[in-house]
Amino acid sequence: MTFYRKNIGGLHQAVRIALGVAVAVATFVYLTGAAAWLVALGGAGFALTGLVGYCPMCAMAGIGRGGAS
Repeated sequence: MTFYRKNIGGLHQAVRIALGVAVAVATFVYLTGAAAWLVALGGAGFALTGLVGYCPMCAMAGIGRGGAS
């Protein structure tokens, strides 16, 4: 049983996962300290929304799969 309705499609999910992981990895190459951890957590959160298929910001904006939510 799920407690949410997926609101992003397959391609959107793949792009979110790829970009989230890329940001998290690139962060530690180019940044150091607390800033690196904060940006990496943001990238990981972005990738997590891709993994579960639900984006809270898209839901608040009324963007969903199959037309208007």
